[in-house]
Amino acid sequence: MPVLALLAPSGDGKVQQIAATFGINWPHLGAQLVSFAIVCALLYWLAYAPVLRMLDARRAQIAQGLADTEKINTALAGIEAQRQNVITDAQARATHLLVEARAMARRIEEQHTQRAIAAAEEIVSKAREAAALEHARMLAELRREVGRLVVQTTAAVAGTVLSADDQRRLAENTATYLRTH
Repeated sequence: MPVLALLAPSGDGKVQQIAATFGINWPHLGAQLVSFAIVCALLYWLAYAPVLRMLDARRAQIAQGLADTEKINTALAGIEAQRQNVITDAQARATHLLVEARAMARRIEEQHTQRAIAAAEEIVSKAREAAALEHARMLAELRREVGRLVVQTTAAVAGTVLSADDQRRLAENTATYLRTH
């Protein structure tokens, strides 16, 4: 015990004189030093060390929380970028679909217009055909009527009754004349 050896009375009288002045009892002081060392060691192992471990664990938790916060912020930034990309893509698709829909509407409108024009041309063509047929029918009727009138007029001027063969021949000559003029 080197500490007790230092505190033990030596041959020097000054230390004994100071110890006597202050009332130091060397064996009692040694026991108090040993008791104090034991109490300090017990406090270190039972109180101070657990508090230090708890503080270290707390520091580690705080550091982990800060690291997790950074990871979360990074992930949120990535998610926000993805969201913006999705929104941009959706807007581009919507614009593309709108352009396609407008183009399709124009094509459908063109098709309907072409069908309407074709139907109108068909109606006009049928009307022309009907008019041509009506014109031909009216001309044929006119020729018959003119032939009949010529036959009647000739019969009235000649004052005789024409035979059926004469009427037919006169009607044919009149029809030929009307066709050529």
